[in-house]
Amino acid sequence: MALFNRRWTMTDPEMCAALIVGAGPTGLTLACELARSGVSFRLIEAAPGPRPGSRGKGIQPRTLEVFDDLGIVDRVIAHGRMAMPMLSTAPDGRVTLGGAIPETLKGRSDIPYPASLITPQWRTEEALRLRLAELGGAVEFGAALASFEQSDEGVSAVVVKGGATETVAARWLVGCDGGHSIVRKQAGIAFEGETREEVRMIVADVDVDGLERDAWRIWWHEEGVLSLCPLPSTDVFQLGAAVAPRQDPELSLANMRAILERRSGRTDLRLHEPTWSSLWRANVRLVDRYREGRVFLAGDAAHIHAPAGGQGMNTGIQDAHNLGWKLAAVAKGASPALLDSYEAERRPIAAGVLALSNTRLQQVLERNDVATRRDASITQLAIHYRGSSLVRDDRDETALLRAGDRAPDATKLTTVQGERRLFELTRGGRFTLLSFGPAPAIGASASDLRTLHVVGQPAGPDDVADPAGHLAHAYGATERTLVLIRPDGYVALISDAGDASAVSDHLAAFR
Repeated sequence: MALFNRRWTMTDPEMCAALIVGAGPTGLTLACELARSGVSFRLIEAAPGPRPGSRGKGIQPRTLEVFDDLGIVDRVIAHGRMAMPMLSTAPDGRVTLGGAIPETLKGRSDIPYPASLITPQWRTEEALRLRLAELGGAVEFGAALASFEQSDEGVSAVVVKGGATETVAARWLVGCDGGHSIVRKQAGIAFEGETREEVRMIVADVDVDGLERDAWRIWWHEEGVLSLCPLPSTDVFQLGAAVAPRQDPELSLANMRAILERRSGRTDLRLHEPTWSSLWRANVRLVDRYREGRVFLAGDAAHIHAPAGGQGMNTGIQDAHNLGWKLAAVAKGASPALLDSYEAERRPIAAGVLALSNTRLQQVLERNDVATRRDASITQLAIHYRGSSLVRDDRDETALLRAGDRAPDATKLTTVQGERRLFELTRGGRFTLLSFGPAPAIGASASDLRTLHVVGQPAGPDDVADPAGHLAHAYGATERTLVLIRPDGYVALISDAGDASAVSDHLAAFR
């Protein structure tokens, strides 16, 4: 391609830092991360406009924390419902109520969002697009990736929009373009797993007459499960119906009505023509690597999950949250080796999520209502990177909190601006240092690091008092402890010895 016939420099005005392919939740999250860091990008989407449909409707607590950090959690929650009740009807007609917040997560200062949120995926994407616009970015709809080449210096991609062809130069290309990813295929990255043609599910957004919107209803019938979930901020329900090999998979209104009547046993409910529908097949796969040179994969382009447990979209959003701050750091001069940690940290997580989703799917197929119960395993709050090359601490293995863990929240903190939560003080995509002892000499500029000094009485903007002891308890802190929190909300370093030089040395790797 023509651009490879000239010599590039990393400050070339024709080269953006990243070309992001796919403007679903994953691509939008990555774009927001880069936009708020002041890193150039282009976000293209082959579809002519926003995609309709409820699709991934469950947002897990850890993803809500990501949205808190991005500044959109209130907007997302306003269009959703937390801990939606679940009414489960057994084949014998017995009805049980579930969906409660797990007891282990209730009333905890360190967990601001103890339950999953139900909201249609198009609402989530809408909130992310609005945030991206606030940050000065936009989606280029109707722009499809045709092909790309890469060199040691960057990627040259051919983009087709409105019949016209454009060559885009970027330092990196990120495929967030779903299970049929063009980026993955052209990069030659294997997508390992299986397609189980015998496992299918009709999913549709439908109006339903005669059904209250107070709960998510599930019927366990001998021919398969049926669910109707009211979608908050809309007038429709998401219908989900398992379809066995010899059953009719037709997406017609007549077939859906017949399934509803047989499995629910109710003749007083009436479905209307779907506003969106899809036939899901059990295509469960994971890439053998997340990177090929300057090309990265995230979200469904890297891993496809069963919908049971509501894990897929959440895992993709967290891929983007992990990759975004690292791309921004390298774009600003950090060692390119930092990007090696993306696959090392995220691929094991995706493998674990695949296993969890498969277990939940099998429970659905076996008509086991355990699959609909909420427990802490699906919240993604326990995800950690303890084995990562990016973590360091001087604690022993018996410590409850270690470097690599999710950084816990804490409430009732006192600042000169009033009472705050910790997550309010760590927003914005920067490193944060919690200092429980003497003020450390770190030497980082204000743009690199925010230091929160835990004191008895706040006197300055970076002073924090912890009168209820929530912060010290959450971090297991002594009077000398230093805790470095990464931009994506994970603990990078803990030093109970108060070793400021260890913090300085560790930060140097990210600059």
